[in-house]
Amino acid sequence: MASLPEGLLDGGVWFRVEEPGTASAVRRAAERLAASLDMPEQRIGDLSIVAAEAAGNLVKHAAQGTILVRVIRAADEAGVELIAIDSGPGMIDVQRSIGDGHSTAGTLGIGLGAILRQASRWDLHSVPGKGTVLSVQVWPGAAPNPGWAAGLTRPLNGETASGDAYAVREIDGRRQLLLSDGLGHGGLAAAASHEAVRGFHQAPAVRPAQMVEVLHRMLGHTRGAALAVAELDAEAGVVRYAGLGNISGTVLAPDGGRRGMVSMPGIAGHQRRQVREYDYPLAPGAIVVMHTDGLVDRWNLADYPGLVTRTPEVIAATLLRDAGTRRDDAGVLVARVS
Repeated sequence: MASLPEGLLDGGVWFRVEEPGTASAVRRAAERLAASLDMPEQRIGDLSIVAAEAAGNLVKHAAQGTILVRVIRAADEAGVELIAIDSGPGMIDVQRSIGDGHSTAGTLGIGLGAILRQASRWDLHSVPGKGTVLSVQVWPGAAPNPGWAAGLTRPLNGETASGDAYAVREIDGRRQLLLSDGLGHGGLAAAASHEAVRGFHQAPAVRPAQMVEVLHRMLGHTRGAALAVAELDAEAGVVRYAGLGNISGTVLAPDGGRRGMVSMPGIAGHQRRQVREYDYPLAPGAIVVMHTDGLVDRWNLADYPGLVTRTPEVIAATLLRDAGTRRDDAGVLVARVS
């Protein structure tokens, strides 16, 4: 895997899992990533079991199965995460499916017990008729505290690099998110978004509108990007938001209310009007979702019973599966207010 700028949440590698040979490729990719992180041999062995079982389940029991294999980071630690996504029949009884030896034709139940025993952390959501999303993390030692935000990016069909990228940081008490959609597709689009991520991590603790201005100046030598920055201020009960271009931002209230956030027209690095910052109410337990135009806006978490209680990784993967388009790069970022 190509090296990425310091601080970038690694995009990882996607696999379409339809043939038995792909399951072996997933396992080898996970092992190589773990070895590159100098993970202990025992944990590499545990990860190998997780990867083989997760991919094998998709081959045997799922429809349109895909797996993302990527590095995950927390402070000075690094681990490997696998996110398995399918559009199969789903599970009627998740707890029963987790049990060893349980097998129901057309479900993803076989082997889940083995996967979860080796995992440092895991989460799963399944809806009959819609499919299953499984997130599994393997860390070299004790797992760090769960992250408050997570995202996924996926290149359009036929490309290896995604022009979408995201980043998360906590600086001087500020919890901030960036989502960028480089203009076009391929390597040049990816370079623009990676530059935005680099600038985001290097900038001082400034408000979202100021951050967008900083990134606009930095991207002048690239083809440019649509991007947005959000800051979650749980103490004040607001999310501050500023963006340029076609990035969708939504606040999902605990009572089911949904409110869109406004980005201004423009392309960071090339053309913009005045950058404006808006405040939106942010109640305890609210969820903030940001996504590029590689996802359609016609999604509703109410269609997925229990999904709002799952981790940001699983929420993001579910939205990517059902709202993502293969005709464009796709990026989604989810944050939860504690």
